Amino acid sequence: MFAQTLGSTTLGVNGILINVEVDMGNGLPSFDIVGLADAAVRESRERVRAAIKNSGFRLPARKTTINLAPADIRKDSSGLDLPIAIGLLVAAGFISQDSIADTMFAGELSLDGKLRGIAGLLPMAIHCQKQGLQKLVVSPENLNEALLVEGLTVYAPQYLSELIRYINGDENLKPCNKNSTTAIVDSLSDDFSDVQGQFAAKRALEIAAAGGHNVLMVGPPGSGKSMLAKRVSTILPTMSGQEALEVTKIYSVAGLLKDNAGLIRSRPFRSPHHTISDAGMIGGGRIPKPGEVTLSHNGVLFLDELPEFSKVALEVLRQPLEDGQVTIARANASITYPSKIMLIAAMNPCPCGFLSDTKQVCICTPAEIKRYTRKISGPLLDRIDIHIHVPRLEYSEFTDLKVAESSSVIRARVDKARTIQKKRLENYHLFCNAQMGHRHLKKTCLINSKGKILLEQAFTRMNLSARSYDRIIKVARTIADLADCEEIVEQHIAEAIQLRGNYSTI
Repeated sequence: MFAQTLGSTTLGVNGILINVEVDMGNGLPSFDIVGLADAAVRESRERVRAAIKNSGFRLPARKTTINLAPADIRKDSSGLDLPIAIGLLVAAGFISQDSIADTMFAGELSLDGKLRGIAGLLPMAIHCQKQGLQKLVVSPENLNEALLVEGLTVYAPQYLSELIRYINGDENLKPCNKNSTTAIVDSLSDDFSDVQGQFAAKRALEIAAAGGHNVLMVGPPGSGKSMLAKRVSTILPTMSGQEALEVTKIYSVAGLLKDNAGLIRSRPFRSPHHTISDAGMIGGGRIPKPGEVTLSHNGVLFLDELPEFSKVALEVLRQPLEDGQVTIARANASITYPSKIMLIAAMNPCPCGFLSDTKQVCICTPAEIKRYTRKISGPLLDRIDIHIHVPRLEYSEFTDLKVAESSSVIRARVDKARTIQKKRLENYHLFCNAQMGHRHLKKTCLINSKGKILLEQAFTRMNLSARSYDRIIKVARTIADLADCEEIVEQHIAEAIQLRGNYSTI
């Protein structure tokens, strides 16, 4: 007998509908799964057999073939356990085919028939809704993810036997409803009011947050670079609903959503260790998974001790910083992950850390300094909009009783600037100045005559590249937005040039 059920897997950060076709026929008893199934799916036959048996049903000893279509896409999700089990029960005559119409099943099965959660349920549910399906059956662990998608009737039974009784009309299984836990907002414990002094650095980070610009902080050990970076996420605007859904999809695919978590509302902040590999940074592996740049999408990627990262791990950042996405090519498929990030990097000016320090003497030789700084390539530096020096704090700054500005005060100015940018760039489907291309600059960045003269002088004297030229204008545009100025004037250009700096002199 032939049966068909609907399941799903993920490709990148998107869901793919899988037709699970089951055929039970005459021949020697066997159980084969075809359709480019990975190890986790091939092993499902043992889990499914045991789950069906322990749910009170016995499959006939017949030649059984299961096809997972489309056959040219690799399936690597244990969430196909449930649709395979339902398909087998339909083919064996325990369930009617009509009773599972317009229903998608997604869940792993334990040997006793209990439904377990899987990674990537949210993009599967979104794809289910786009395909016009009405019902979705998931495990209780994935319930809040499924409920984020409007227009679906979601069921979350504890056991396979419970689901079978519901399908056959022997038990009433009520659809699940949203509750107050479907939106998660992480509390922010860090605040800019904790940072004493460093007014220039805080101003630079405010500009960076307002325009979504990348930042490089250079300074001696203990000057507060890491402390400043960890507080940037507290001044970034709250994510829109679309941004929050994108981030939640990524964390769902990566299996990093907390138990019973719903929509992620706080912007990601990722700080990988400098021993990370290029695959860990950019994503990939035998079965491609999102890397740190994708996990930082719509948030902050902080690289502390930048020269300690391997050169390969740093150079793979070029594409995501420029394009806002990562493309990973494999033999079977090419996968694109989103990576619109704000990069914040911190480093010492030399191996000992005290080059240009006012209190400590640098003991590094010129050759050692050159080897240390050469680890950061020119093309990568060119993609970082703001280069700032973070000096050692003076004793008077530690003991100053004046309370520094809080994150909420700074965020109010950032939100105002972002609102101006969104209104200006809405026709281009952009959200901040850092996302603008060269063609957008000509239409949205009006510079007065004195500003153009100053920009021309800086371009000549600093030997700027075309990319650096564009990025100075973007930063100047953000400074003007913070000042609520429609036109970019020479003061805005001058501050942008100063923030761009010259790495070789830091």
